[in-house]
Amino acid sequence: MNPQQIARTTILNAVRKALPTQKIDLPAVPVEQKHLGATGGFGYRGNLSSLEKIEGAPQPGESLTPYFERQLARMGGRSLTINTAAEIPDKVRELFPAARRICSVIPEMSDAKPLSQATSSRSLADVDVAVVRSHLGVAEAGAVWLTDLDLIVPALGVLTQHLVVLLDPKDIVPTLHEAYGGIIPFDKYPYGVFMAGPSATGDIEGVIIHGAQGARTLTVFLLAT
Repeated sequence: MNPQQIARTTILNAVRKALPTQKIDLPAVPVEQKHLGATGGFGYRGNLSSLEKIEGAPQPGESLTPYFERQLARMGGRSLTINTAAEIPDKVRELFPAARRICSVIPEMSDAKPLSQATSSRSLADVDVAVVRSHLGVAEAGAVWLTDLDLIVPALGVLTQHLVVLLDPKDIVPTLHEAYGGIIPFDKYPYGVFMAGPSATGDIEGVIIHGAQGARTLTVFLLAT
């Protein structure tokens, strides 16, 4: 074992040793309203809460989708509306014609390389496009929530060159407070991450570089309602 491996093992062992052994309740968040009805996703039934106080945000009775799309674009991502999930394979090929390796866990991408929990992270090093499904979007952040169940192999979300996410607009909540306020059953998922746009980093001259630590592009397919 080389010095770097020894240091890594030492740090990880120290972190594991310091993990709490008892369940700790999540902190309370100031959510004005939360709804746990059944919509097929995490179950938000949307009356707006604090989002309506933000300039330019949708007001009660208005769709959250346009605001979600604008916020996603601000973060460097893009959204496209599709009529049915069956359109995804052709749309992916149209957007990424040079892609050689496409991985997916959604049934509509039957020609893509399947994933399983036995798939090693190392084997995903050359993935050009990953197509997954999210069951929660956040309008104020333009973000999608992805879990280990959505990604199958959590490293897929950062190893792929281009990430495509299918999202039902009914599963968009107004704010992160709503998302954290009881909608996400955190204890069900060993891994979960919000993604808002592609990976991006900026140097001291303010030049934004995409893909330095993760996917170079993030595309959200929104199902037409």
